[in-house]
Amino acid sequence: MSTTLFDAKPYDPRRDRRRNIIIGSIILAILILLPLAWWFRHWPEEHKVDQFFTAIEQKDFEKAYGIWVADKDWKLHPQKFTKYPIGEFYIDWGPGGEWGLIRSHKVDGSAAPRGGSGVVVVVTVNDRVEKARIWVEKSDQTLSFSPF
Repeated sequence: MSTTLFDAKPYDPRRDRRRNIIIGSIILAILILLPLAWWFRHWPEEHKVDQFFTAIEQKDFEKAYGIWVADKDWKLHPQKFTKYPIGEFYIDWGPGGEWGLIRSHKVDGSAAPRGGSGVVVVVTVNDRVEKARIWVEKSDQTLSFSPF
């Protein structure tokens, strides 16, 4: 026995309304999530720099150095870090460094240069007008002075 047009189910407006609500919800979620994803696209790098400056403020230079070289166990193999050893790091970031005794910081934002492999994070240090610019390499999360 075959079905005909006369055997079709009656029209159910609730089904269409439910489908429209689902489609509308998906579109709304996309419209909200896309700008949020764009806004927080460099959050891991900004967070890493925030951790670094927090360690400096607490005068925990060994922890800050571990963040800088992206190796919390750097003391076990300091020979890996001969290009920028802890002594030079302390000269740059300790109380006698360019920024002096760091008491406060605020991550202002970040940008990824075209063709670059990392992110430049801009930081206000001790409410100075001049900003610190820290390069965060995306591949290994190491920090360095920004070339930009």
